[in-house]
Amino acid sequence: MTLSLRPDPRSAADAGTEPASRFPLQPFEHLDTLWLEVGGSLCNLSCTHCFVSSGPGDLRHPLMSRALVRQRVAEALELGVREFYFTGGEPFMNPELIDMLADTIVFAPCTVLTNGVLLTSERVAALAGLSESSRHSLEIRVSLDGPDSASHDAFRGPGSFARAIDGMVRLARAGLLPIATATLNTGEDSLVVRERYDSMLREAGIPRPRIKLLPMFRLGREAARTGGYSAEDTLRDLPAEGFDPTRLQCRSCRAVTALGVHVCPLLVDEPLGRMGDRLIDAAAPYPLRHGACFTCYVTGMTCANG
Repeated sequence: MTLSLRPDPRSAADAGTEPASRFPLQPFEHLDTLWLEVGGSLCNLSCTHCFVSSGPGDLRHPLMSRALVRQRVAEALELGVREFYFTGGEPFMNPELIDMLADTIVFAPCTVLTNGVLLTSERVAALAGLSESSRHSLEIRVSLDGPDSASHDAFRGPGSFARAIDGMVRLARAGLLPIATATLNTGEDSLVVRERYDSMLREAGIPRPRIKLLPMFRLGREAARTGGYSAEDTLRDLPAEGFDPTRLQCRSCRAVTALGVHVCPLLVDEPLGRMGDRLIDAAAPYPLRHGACFTCYVTGMTCANG
């Protein structure tokens, strides 16, 4: 997709100081998906491209409590939510995660997004038990940054690839076919990349690989690594007749952390991404003034499983 946008001498960071009217206004149609950042910004890894800059000992976003998750789920159900995503940080750093899933999966399908390193046999058995006893689906997504240890570990640290693959194999053997969420760099052929992951996962012992490709978002540590968004990476002054709101997941999703309600899981660290204290506060249109909004729009991507 090509956008006819005029180059602007200002940096992408200046967008927050401009009137919202300069940017497309994304309508909020309904709440299909709620993202629960149950792991806060706490993680067992310090990935060089983490858009939330999560890491060991980082409680910038505290862990969500089981009681708070119940409250948010109840709010979401009143708004007609259809599915829940549990993320972080690393959600398995939250000792209440399994209980949270047990509370929530009775209402709707659930997905856990993890780096895969903490998928022990005991945790996989607990997840399999939840899946088998529920009428709703339980999906586990494992993040990969390359089809081999050299490429993956360059982002996530030595040994993380082998441990993540081991965790995925445990999931597959327990009947939980994991989804590999892989990063796609600019210029890469998505079909070629998908074939590489498919081949690697089959060789590892996962008979039916499921693969989701996502672009890199220049937020958090990735912004520090690559320089972040430029002035050209913007939807500023996009003509109304050229704007298609159906391309963006934020028309039907919101994200919650222990610190409030946010427009989407990508912008939980952006002051302008916070929309209020309750989900009903966030049932409103949102001006697409961040560089990440540009990435979502031009790629047509969604963080959800679809």
